[in-house]
Order: sequence, then structure tokens, then C-alpha cells
Amino acid sequence: MPPHGDEVYRPKPGQRGKDVMWLGTPETMVAAMLKAARVGPADLVVDLGAGDGRIAIAAARDFGARAVGIEYEPPMADLARRNAVRAGVADRVRIVTGDIFREDFSQASVVTMYLLPELNLQLRPQLLDMKPGTRIVSYAWTMAEWEPDELIRAHPTDPYPQDAYAWIVPAKAAGRWSIAEVGGSFRATLELEQRFQKIGGTIAVDDARARQPILGAYLVGTDLGFTFVDRDGGVKALRLALDGDRAGGTSRLGEYVVRVTAQRGR
Repeated sequence: MPPHGDEVYRPKPGQRGKDVMWLGTPETMVAAMLKAARVGPADLVVDLGAGDGRIAIAAARDFGARAVGIEYEPPMADLARRNAVRAGVADRVRIVTGDIFREDFSQASVVTMYLLPELNLQLRPQLLDMKPGTRIVSYAWTMAEWEPDELIRAHPTDPYPQDAYAWIVPAKAAGRWSIAEVGGSFRATLELEQRFQKIGGTIAVDDARARQPILGAYLVGTDLGFTFVDRDGGVKALRLALDGDRAGGTSRLGEYVVRVTAQRGR
């Protein structure tokens, strides 16, 4: 019988691929990356440049997720499929032989990758257009001006120790928002500016001419929060869950909490 499978294809660290050389992500970092992304059984993890399938396999085997690996090199993709069978997770891991710039991975809730800086930047607009709250983890390389939400330190015993970086895709929050208290008299106009997950702006309570900066603003996925000084001098904390051009949440002044709604473009 002629040789096949692992007998004829054994990848070596540093071998060249389409856009990158292959260096497998250390197993310690695979686990740390998936943990940082809070991967669980409800997730669909997509690994861009799947190599031998180790990240997709770990997501299914150790975290109970469904996983897809996209790998350009057919022999490597075949190896990843064999590895998924050996790991007993072939029913939850699918390896696609394809180009990460052509395959649709928009339904992923978690995206992992170990590429190169220029490839990360090419992918960045597509990643930012994914559903807000999607978690992105990159081994070794950042996204330039899009600062990571979390730094994952490499283990000193890893063969090629590199840090990893995690992001949460932010909602598109910029613009003018009209805020109203449900069943109450409070009204405000919020003007937001955004750069990736960094958020800032001003708010006008009742009188749009009297604007003040919002304080302590943050945006995590669809969760927007900040504080401001109300018309009576109290410091209010506003928390909103964004859903496209609409939002809902609460306004808190001490122990007094009321529901609020918001609409963009009014």
C-alpha cells in the first residue's frame, strides 16, 4: 500500500505557506487565548490560518465549542482533519481548505489568528464590521492603532514565547443620540465620538445649548456607560445597551434608578 497522510506530510516549523511561515501556536498559549476569549459551548470559534488544527481542536475538546479552521494549504488542511479525528472532535470541528480573505466567517462569535502584522491590518476592517461583542484573539501581533482590550502574557517555557492580544468588537456608537426617561421628565441629547472602542463626547440636559463632557466613558461590545452632572448638580451614571440606532438601559443617581431609552439621529 502506498504511503499516505502523516507518512508523506509532516510539517516543519518555519516552512513557507501562502502569506506566512508555519509556526504552531504553543499549547500553553492556545489555552490562554481561548480562556481570554471566554469560549464556551455556545460559541462558534473560527481560526484563521488553522495550520495543524490545534486551536480549533482545543476549542471543541477543552471548551465545548463548535469550531472552524480555515487553512490555505491542502496538505496542512488534511493534517488538521486527521488531527480532529484523532482528538475525537471531528463532529464539532470543520476544517475548510480556503483563503481567509475569501471565506465567510461573519457568523463567528470568536476569531483566533496567528498571522503577520500586515495581514492583521488587512483583516481589521472586516473584523470591526463583525457583530458587536465578537471576541478576537491574535497571537504575537497587534492591530496597530486598534489597541487590545487585554494582553495575554506568554509562558516563559514556550518554544517561541510571544504575547497574545484580545479585543471585543465595539458597537458603532458615534453620532447624536436623544435620551429619554421612561415615564419621566428627564431628556438629554448625547453627542458621541468614537475611535475603535475609545469613546467620548458631550451631553446636554434639557437645554441643548448647555453642553458638558461625559466622564469615565467606556464601550465594551454593545455596553456603553458614562457619568455626567444632572441639572440639580447630582452625578448620574448612565448605562445603555446599544442595538443599532436604538438603545435601552438605566440612569442611576445614588439609589434612585430609572429606565431610559435612546434613539440615534434625532
